[in-house]
Amino acid sequence: MVVLEAIVLSYLFCASSSAQPSPATSASKSFDELFRQAHQAAAAFTTLTARFTETTTSSLLSRPIVAHGILAVQRPSRAVLRFTDPDPRVVLIDGNRMTMTWPARNLRRVSNVESTQSRIQKYIETDSPAELLRQFDVDLGDRSEWPGTYAVTLTPKRKQVRDTLTRLDLWVGRSSFLLSAIRMTFANGDTKTMTFEDVAQNPTLDSGTFSVDR
Repeated sequence: MVVLEAIVLSYLFCASSSAQPSPATSASKSFDELFRQAHQAAAAFTTLTARFTETTTSSLLSRPIVAHGILAVQRPSRAVLRFTDPDPRVVLIDGNRMTMTWPARNLRRVSNVESTQSRIQKYIETDSPAELLRQFDVDLGDRSEWPGTYAVTLTPKRKQVRDTLTRLDLWVGRSSFLLSAIRMTFANGDTKTMTFEDVAQNPTLDSGTFSVDR
């Protein structure tokens, strides 16, 4: 679910190229403007598709695990990640239900994600960043490790969240304003990075897009 929230949040940060990093004393005002501009741009986003590469690092791994797949999103409450390799698997969010299937591990799990969906809707439905700033400290970086992108770092304020996730980094294209990458840094030092290619906004999705067993 962290991945879904990150994807949604990234589109709230897509603003005009005139936005610039600001000192701490004026960062809130600058971020307010950035957020509102992005919210207006995101109003036209209904569906999205992309190819993704997911890289997982851990002290328990001798080398990173790299996986690939296809993402599809339909606002306000549907998203699916279809991993194609190394092990095919599906993570589907449809309303308040998340279904994960992983045939190689004989795994099928259904979870209630109502609370997470509720938070996402708060971010989408308002043009004020107040709710987001209550949950995260936000930093607009002056440099980015991905050329041609804005770098945005979200640090959770609540200890309950920080016990699991300590940092969420987003990179958004400066010219396309589309999501380029997400990195989640966990409390144990592990990381999960997702990079996106061939991102398309408002494509027509076929009827089986949000079916686990298509």
